[in-house]
Parts: sequence; structure tokens; C-alpha cells
Amino acid sequence: MSTEQKQGSAAAPGHQVTPQHENRIPRIESRGRSAVALAVTRIAVGFVFLWAFLDKTFGFGYATPSERAWINGGSPTEGFLSNLQAGPLRGMFQAWAGEPWADWLFMLGLAGIGIAVILGIGLRISAVAASLMMLMMWAAEWPLARFGYSGEPTMSTNPFMDYHLIYALVLIVCAAAYAGHTWGLGRFWEKTALVGRNRWLL
Repeated sequence: MSTEQKQGSAAAPGHQVTPQHENRIPRIESRGRSAVALAVTRIAVGFVFLWAFLDKTFGFGYATPSERAWINGGSPTEGFLSNLQAGPLRGMFQAWAGEPWADWLFMLGLAGIGIAVILGIGLRISAVAASLMMLMMWAAEWPLARFGYSGEPTMSTNPFMDYHLIYALVLIVCAAAYAGHTWGLGRFWEKTALVGRNRWLL
């Protein structure tokens, strides 16, 4: 039995092992129902990021009222960062609140991650960028704290795991399983000359 056959026989059900000759490391792609499930999850999480960008930009009246929309002079970061209640990095994050560079980085991150994840392209860099963003937001909210600086309960529902970390983990799984190949442009993106020269853009 060849090495590739042995690798294929060790793959989990619902996944396909594809040899990567350039680095001799096999990759595991989802297929069948697993691929569809990951594709749906990928698109859903991508829409979370894209919607946050759109709502903060135009103020659709959900999390952001029209008068506080970015296009109307509002700051996408000020409301969240200026009202932090706990955490050792609270002072640093509050100093960033409303700063133009913070607003632009945050909004470009939301838009870029959302669009790329929905399209199924650049999932590796999207997973890294989203993980960094989510870790910073996790640190800003600091769910480890039971009480804020005012003495009021923080209402943290879990001392460690929250939705920020869940989003990061989901996107890491999507990137690792090539989830953009199903219901996305991942296969087309992978064959482009740009990605051929820069595999980190997968």
C-alpha cells in the first residue's frame, strides 16, 4: 500500500485527504454532508462580520442608530471601548476609543473578513485576522471578571469561553478544512497565479 493510500485510509469519514507534494503535508478537505455543513457555517459567520460592518457604517437601527452611523460622523469603536467595565487592559482600550486609526482598522477588518469568508477565499488570512480581532475584543470585555470597577456584576456568562472565541475557532476550522471549496470560490481562488505564488493567501 502506498503512502498516499495509507493517508487516505486514516482520514475521518466525510473528509478527503489530498497530498500536497510541494510540502509533503497532506491536507484534509471536507466533502459530502460535512462540506455542506461547513459551507453553511462559513457563510453564516461571514455574514455576522459583514452585517456588523454594514450596520455600523449606515446605521440601520439595530445595534447602531442612524445618527451614530459611521457615514454620519459616528465612531464604530467609541461606544464599545469607552464603556468597558473590567479587565487589566481597560485603560488602553478606552484610550483607543474613537480614534480614527482604530475605527478604520476595525471597519476594514469587519468588511474584509466578512466578504472573504462569505466568498470562501483567503480563509487562512481571514482566520488569522478574525482570531486577532476576536482575542482583542475578548480581552476588552474580560469575561474572567465577575464584577466591574464600579462593583456591579459584569453578567459574564462564562469565565473563559465566549462568542468571540467561538467565532475564531469556527473560522480556523473552516480554513483548515478548505470550507471555501463548497458553495464558494475557493477552488477558483486556489488556481489563480497570485495564490500559486503566495500559498498563505489560500
